[in-house]
Parts: sequence; structure tokens; C-alpha cells
Amino acid sequence: MKVEQIYTGCLAQGAYYITSGNEAAIVDPLREIKPYIERLEKDGVKLKYVLETHFHADFVSGHIDLANATGAKIVFGPNAKPNYDVHIAQDNEILTLGDVKIKVLHTPGHTMESTTFLLIDEKGVEHSIFTGDTLFIGDVGRPDLAVKSDLTVSDLASHLYDSLHNKIMPLHDEVIVYPGHGAGSACGKMMSKETIDTLGNQKKNNYALQPMSKEEFISQVTTGLTTPPQYFPKNVMMNKEGYMQIDDVLNKGLTALTPRELEAVANETGALILDTRDAQTFAKGFIPNSINIGLDGSFAPWVGALIVDIKQPILLIADEGREEEAVTRLSRVGYDYTLGYLNGGVEAWKNDGFELDNIRTISAETFAKEIQGKSPKIIDVRKNSEFLSEHIVGAENMPLDNLNDYIAAINNNENYYLHCAGGYRSMITLSILKSRGFDNITDVAGGFKAIKETDVQVSEYVCPTTLL
Repeated sequence: MKVEQIYTGCLAQGAYYITSGNEAAIVDPLREIKPYIERLEKDGVKLKYVLETHFHADFVSGHIDLANATGAKIVFGPNAKPNYDVHIAQDNEILTLGDVKIKVLHTPGHTMESTTFLLIDEKGVEHSIFTGDTLFIGDVGRPDLAVKSDLTVSDLASHLYDSLHNKIMPLHDEVIVYPGHGAGSACGKMMSKETIDTLGNQKKNNYALQPMSKEEFISQVTTGLTTPPQYFPKNVMMNKEGYMQIDDVLNKGLTALTPRELEAVANETGALILDTRDAQTFAKGFIPNSINIGLDGSFAPWVGALIVDIKQPILLIADEGREEEAVTRLSRVGYDYTLGYLNGGVEAWKNDGFELDNIRTISAETFAKEIQGKSPKIIDVRKNSEFLSEHIVGAENMPLDNLNDYIAAINNNENYYLHCAGGYRSMITLSILKSRGFDNITDVAGGFKAIKETDVQVSEYVCPTTLL
């Protein structure tokens, strides 16, 4: 028996590959199935099960395409009602895989179909649990994503308490916990950077597993929850109802376009031009009205948070050789309507006689000199919690997550300096503002981290103030 965690950092997501004898199971696979197929062929094993812990909200699973390609059976736990052929397992049902067994533990709370899979080794010893979003390292799944008219956040939290105490905590301490996510995921609020642990350690260190009443548990797990990203319910529906085949998504998205073809497609379809290059490279020259969300960051989650229409046609600008990566990562969060990419990138655009736009960028040292003795307009686009912890004196907080709520307060006749923690989020913000006609904006390269190395006055914790 072998168990391998396949962790994808940009989504903070863990899929799992289990083999025993000549059979395999994959838990919560990502959208792109080619790597799984290649691994199965290399190991000479047959995929028997695709195990889904629940209908995921933060990514589109590859379960349907993987099952179609291999003949494997998709398995959900009780209460799941997908629009395609699956095996709905009963609570405590035993699935056989080679010489091992997988026990189905229905653990509702994060969602009502949430299920934990308990792996029992060849000797009959309980080896590990694949908990999905029920139990994380240091946290538990948020109970506010499956709220319905007859099901409140408190109701779900109550179910989660029962699931943890009746199904998971009675297992012995040596059982390994394999969660669905790690730190950085929006599916919890205080997950550890560690992605594997023993259940015994979690009983000692996870706040949600400490002795407390159900009422106390409900209060703790529901306090401090931020608004979930807008694409979450859309991904749930895709995972439940089905989606376009990944090969079709890739074939369409990898259409190479000349500058004039890209311009024509953009005009005909209203496609968004999405530039995935590094922030500072983007700032030096970009196609007018394009939006920058760099691949070398939390690309897919920011796409999902900021592009409201999941069926929005998209045209890509990417570094040469990274076009397929961009299309793939868009598809992971359900953005399947990429229409092609600019062949030759911005150099081709420029060489074909088209104009480029740019964003003024200055160093933190230059910023410190420019604002000395003045009362500048400074916009900090970090999260409110980051801002409250430490910020530039006089800066206003406009978190990128909620930019549309604040954008009306920006006066295009004023000059603004923008920064985030390191430069990734501020360039996203600047590109959006630029596309909406704001020109008097300057990026502080290196963000707050670089600014702190200068003599710019920084203030620690204060109460929130009125924005701009």
C-alpha cells in the first residue's frame, strides 16, 4: 500500500493517490487529468475509485473526466445528488482496494454530503483519514458555504461538531490526517502551513478539537469568517452538474492569435484581455485596458474573486511557454472560456504597430522622498487585518477583494500612490483602475515590505477609519 499527497500550492489543495496491488484510488483530483493518467500507466495499476469528499467550492474537480477516461467509479457519500452516474456510498460502507479497505464515514458540517474516507491497511489497522474540508491541520471547514433556507450556519456548525466528536475523534491517535487544504485556502480561517499530521497531535493542538460544549464550538468556528469568494457557489454547481471536457477547454484556449486577430476577437466577443506576466514587467508595457493577474502568485483564486462572470470570454497574454499553464489554471476554478492567446506576446503587438500603455512605478526610496513634507493620497490594498496590524500613517485601506465597493471614492483629479505587501496585489488593482480611466496612479515597487525599510512613518494597530 502506498499513499501520496499531490499538493498544489497556488490553490493550497491536496489530492491523494492511493495504490494497493494493481488497483488505485484518487481522492479529490484537480481538473487536469493527464498527470494522473500518466502516473497510473507508469505504475501499471488500474484506477478503481475516484473518491470525492464533497462538492468543492474553491476548485473544479477532475472526477468526471478522470472516470470517463479510466472507467473508474466516482464515489460520493450520503446526501450527494450529482447529475451524472456515481456510487452514493452509505455511512460505514466498506470499499475494497487491492489488499486494503476504505471505510466511508459520513461527516456533514462543512456541507451536508461531506464525507471522510478511512484507509485500513493490509493488517486491518486504521492507517489514515482523507478528511476533505471537514478537518484541516489546525482548523476545521467553514460551516457557512452550504447555507439554505432550512439550514443555517449554526445548523451546519452543529452537524460539524457531531461529525468530529462521533466519527473522527474516537479514532486512535496514530491515524494520519490528510486534509483537503492547507494555509492560504479560503475554505478555513486559520489553517496550518503543515499539510499532514497525526490525529493525536490535532487533538492536542487544533483549537476546534479541544474540550468544549457544542454551543462554544459553534461560537468559535463561526466567529471571524470572511465573506467567501463570489466564484465558490459557481464551482459547486459545476462539480454537481458537470462541465466541459478539459481537452476541449485546452484546445480552444491554446489557439494562437496574431495581434490583429486578437483585437478582432476582443471586439467581437467583449473578451477580457488577461495579462499573466510578472507585475513589474506588465507595468513597463501592456495592451491598453488589459488586466494583470500574474501566474507567479495566487492566480486562480484572484481570477475567481475578481472576474464576476465565470463564462467571461478571456484572451491571454502570457510569457512564451506558459500559455497552457494559464489556460489550465483558469479551468481549475471554472473559467473555461479562454478563446486564445497572443502569439509572440506584447512584442508582437508592438511590432505590428499597436500602442502599449504603462503604469508609473517607483522604488520605496523614491516614494519616501516624494512624499516628504507632503500629505499624499496613499491607498493600501492589503486585507483589513494586514492594514490594522501595521500601515503607513495617513494611508487609506482599500482591500483588493472589495475594490468595487471603494472605487467610487477615488478622485481622478488627485494623485495616488498604491501598494500592497510585496507588489502583486497592487499591480492587479492598478491595472483595473487604469482600465477604468484612472491615470494619476503610481505603484510603489516592493510594497509595504520595502517601504518599511525607509524612513516613512508607520503606525501599528488602530481602529478602522472611514475610507477616503
